[in-house]
Amino acid sequence: MKIDFLINQMGPGGAERVVSLLANYLDEQGHTIRIITFQGPDSYLLNKSVERIRLHRHPFFRSVVFNGFFGMLKFYFNSKNRPDIISSHIDLLGYMTIPIAKIFRLKIIVSEHNNHLLNNSLAKKLMRKFLYPFTDAVTILTNFDAPYFSNKNAKVVVMPNPCTLSIIENPTARQNNSKELIAIGGLNRYHIKGFDNLIPIAAELFKKNPDWTLKIVGEGEKGMAYLKKEAQKLGIEDKVIFTGFRKDIQHLLSKTEIFILCSRAEGMPMALLEAMSQGVPCIAYDCPSGPSDIITHNLNGILVENQNKELMIAGLHELMNNAGLRNTFRLNAPLALEQFSMASVGAKWQELLMSVQNE
Repeated sequence: MKIDFLINQMGPGGAERVVSLLANYLDEQGHTIRIITFQGPDSYLLNKSVERIRLHRHPFFRSVVFNGFFGMLKFYFNSKNRPDIISSHIDLLGYMTIPIAKIFRLKIIVSEHNNHLLNNSLAKKLMRKFLYPFTDAVTILTNFDAPYFSNKNAKVVVMPNPCTLSIIENPTARQNNSKELIAIGGLNRYHIKGFDNLIPIAAELFKKNPDWTLKIVGEGEKGMAYLKKEAQKLGIEDKVIFTGFRKDIQHLLSKTEIFILCSRAEGMPMALLEAMSQGVPCIAYDCPSGPSDIITHNLNGILVENQNKELMIAGLHELMNNAGLRNTFRLNAPLALEQFSMASVGAKWQELLMSVQNE
């Protein structure tokens, strides 16, 4: 089967990482895979047999959607370039990919990478209402979105993100008592990721736990400047470490003791999946959506009432000072991730692709 993944860019980001994983997996299953982008650099490794097509010229408008439409129109005009299925990802790209699919009579699957409340602009609403009915399937990350999208398309499939890391075999062996907290996410999205709240939370924790530090992993110059200033205001600038974008997430997780997710909203938080796969004790706000699909409270992690700062501080204080509880989570966390393994998610994708192709 020939499958084209269409996405704005392949720079650092959760959706981009998912596309790279799916492309590599389906390539290894014998499919012919291409990734087509319209701007930006590449941040993830791809199999040599995965073809990269960059339609990055912008001759008409500054809009990626407009330029992408004309670029794809020209590219697919040659019948030899047409795939069996288009897999479309991220934001407003559907304004371009869905009409292109209909023009050339191609099958198309559109994937949502956040819950519908997180990005619910007028442009998004119009696209979902008027264009999604013309897709062959829509994938969503959790059951939270199912009622909403079932009104837009008859074929809605819950398709969780795959965990990017191999699940650790002996989680107790990674105990290192590093006394380091870690959070991961794009810094320019500090409001959505809750990093603006995490800094004052850390300041409160350090008063009683002065030997602990906080590491924040992610890129974003504007966000980093803002968060550094907030840490400085609270006098904890020497205890908050900003690493920038890192590709060695598995190594970083092997050296940390607790993972924190403070997001106000998520789709399916890949960083949380990665941390649990490595046996890192995790604590997360029960935000819409994702954390409650991954964490069973007090069994393999801690779920905190969404944006309840006092409960988050209390939960973190307990976790920081209770080695037994951390060991319990360390053992149980990897056991909950089979449904998020690449093999499991990849098999679901293959089933969906075959179903769409045969309809």
